[in-house]
Amino acid sequence: MSIDTRVLGFGSGERAVFASDPWSSRGRLFPEDSSLTRSEFQRDRDRIVHTTAFRRLKHKTQVFISPDGDHYRTRLTHTVEVAQIARALARALKLDEDLAEGVALVHDFGHTPFGHTGEDALDEVLKPYGGFDHNAQSLRIVTKLERRYADFDGLNLTWESLEGLVKHNGPLLTPQGEGTHGPLPQPIRDYCLIHDLELASFASLEAQVAAISDDIAYNTHDIDDGLRSGLLTFDMLEEVPFLAGLMADVRERYPHLEPSRFAHEIMRRQITRMVEDVIGVSQKNLAEIRPQSAADVRAAGRVISTFSAEMAATDKAIKKLLFSRIYRHPDIMRIRAGAAQILTDLFGAYMNDPSLMRSHYWVDHIAGLNEAARARHVGDYLAGMTDTYAIRVHGELFDQTPDLR
Repeated sequence: MSIDTRVLGFGSGERAVFASDPWSSRGRLFPEDSSLTRSEFQRDRDRIVHTTAFRRLKHKTQVFISPDGDHYRTRLTHTVEVAQIARALARALKLDEDLAEGVALVHDFGHTPFGHTGEDALDEVLKPYGGFDHNAQSLRIVTKLERRYADFDGLNLTWESLEGLVKHNGPLLTPQGEGTHGPLPQPIRDYCLIHDLELASFASLEAQVAAISDDIAYNTHDIDDGLRSGLLTFDMLEEVPFLAGLMADVRERYPHLEPSRFAHEIMRRQITRMVEDVIGVSQKNLAEIRPQSAADVRAAGRVISTFSAEMAATDKAIKKLLFSRIYRHPDIMRIRAGAAQILTDLFGAYMNDPSLMRSHYWVDHIAGLNEAARARHVGDYLAGMTDTYAIRVHGELFDQTPDLR
């Protein structure tokens, strides 16, 4: 996909007419005085970084459970990489970089310990009570569960940041009010009754670049971590023509490169090609739609910042490779089963005896609740755990804890 370099915003600070304007934000649920030194979106980003939820990401799994080694990505390092790519895309397209970065930094707040395994396990035990959705959990964290400020629960983020968090992957409701990906998670439905996030429209371009940055980041770093683990080999990467081409380019330029440097040269080229593809597609779509405001972006009826058809096919091929070679590898499946058991056991223990949850907040608030509300509180508590904490408390409560190595 070709790029018009004449209109790229390389650090100029100038915003496009379709960018989100922090000085014209729709505001916060609880009104606050504006800052003398920061825009509204800068304040959002800073609040996100200073949360307990953000710090916990350093001990939550991306793919490889933390005991496997210190050099694998965690949710935190993944989040930082997504934010870097999102900010680069936002700058190139002359969007608000702070909003794009903020959405990227908050997008994984609701993830459980043990990656998608933990989410699946929590969803299973919470099915009788509405299930579990990490995006809805992220919203609960920033609107309710973080208890830092004197005047409100949560972070009191701007409407635009909350919209980006909830809708970065697209509308959640059809124009007819039906869920686009199944039933709408109840926490999102409940919040929108008091603060409407317009779930049937697309999100801002800043949120869209954060979403596609997530794909770019994990496609790349899961390959890197897979190579490091030995579950992937360079020969396996030849299954994807795009990756085979990148390796050929690196070998031609550096015929005697050591494996670790060779892998890095592949990854940096992969990110560059994907970022350039998104910029080119975004420019093409913007030229067709000609939005004159952020509202026009929301009303466009389609995603603007995305992959070309060719790169989307490559994205699908990479995901297929990762799924078959890593995510469903017998060693990973064994670890996933153990991680699921840990969370299932803990859920049962806390439902039977809430006093085992040591936090004063959780114990005080769970007394007298009905079963469904109690289950949701237990789910909140478990979702907030890090991998290391979940393993440790399981060892304290049960005679045998699965070995996740």
